[in-house]
Amino acid sequence: MLTERQLLILQVIIDDFIHTAQPIGSRAISKKDDVTFSSATIRNEMADLEEMGYLEKTHSSSGRIPSEKGYRFYVDHLMSPFYLSVGDVKRIHNMFGDRMMEFERVVNKSAQVLSDLTNYTSIILGPEVFETELKQLQILPLNAHSAVAILVTNTGHVEHRSFSIPVGLDPQDLEKIVNILNEKLKGVPILQLNKKIESEVVDLLKKHTKDYQKAEQYIQAALFNEQPTKLYVSGKTNIMMQPEFKDIEKVRSLFSMIEEETQIAPILRSQAHGINVMIGKENEHEAMRDCSLITASYSLGQQHMGTIALLGPTRMEYSKVISLLNELSNQMSKTFKVWYQNS
Repeated sequence: MLTERQLLILQVIIDDFIHTAQPIGSRAISKKDDVTFSSATIRNEMADLEEMGYLEKTHSSSGRIPSEKGYRFYVDHLMSPFYLSVGDVKRIHNMFGDRMMEFERVVNKSAQVLSDLTNYTSIILGPEVFETELKQLQILPLNAHSAVAILVTNTGHVEHRSFSIPVGLDPQDLEKIVNILNEKLKGVPILQLNKKIESEVVDLLKKHTKDYQKAEQYIQAALFNEQPTKLYVSGKTNIMMQPEFKDIEKVRSLFSMIEEETQIAPILRSQAHGINVMIGKENEHEAMRDCSLITASYSLGQQHMGTIALLGPTRMEYSKVISLLNELSNQMSKTFKVWYQNS
């Protein structure tokens, strides 16, 4: 159990280091407005905090810096609330003012604004398309051999899928197929599309198309070809502005991890609802061991729709980041609800 004096000293050190990235010594702490202890007393308490694992001593200075254990205690027990400025709140709210904007564009814009406001790297896992409902389907032939399917969901998500047209498919059947799909699949959860096609659409294809087997191949190619996860990344080079990341190999490893969707998407998808803070070695991926990752979920009612994340050094402005993520996730959830009700 830490004493009140130790708690204050730990908080002062972490707050100072977050903003300066410089070790702080006992003399500098003693000059803080809220501190009334002597330098000698502070040195003794700092030594005890180091022995308990909350602080670390650098080789180049007699000052101390927070350890990962210290950051974790700070986030869980010492962190003061951060109140967003009117300008920051307005900037977030303005992104959601245009109800005609596709949700995909809103998510992309949100990633940009979040990285601008924090100078960290923002990563947003877009709406999970397989958990949403199909609102509209369009199929546009590009030439005699290929086409693009445009799927619009009830959440405002727009998915473009290029595919090959089965050889020998009668051109007159193309319009019939799209009409049948829009009639029978509107409002159907995308996860259940295949079942709906098997139970209702196949019989209509047999009745109204010349070659229903080729028509079925066409549908499978348009709706069920594998698509990458929607990830939106902004401010990736911000990490290079942090003094902790001067090691080029370390930065290269981190960049590779961020760019590899198969690595970062599962990390974001596995996060629990609400705010989650992972500090240093709490991150399983080796490239993130010198970072903190803070995530927030956005949802439609009780249904999880996606994840917002900020990646930065362990010396992160935790309170500010958490406030921003809370505000943004609430706005995204509200926007989902409006679009769902109007769909």
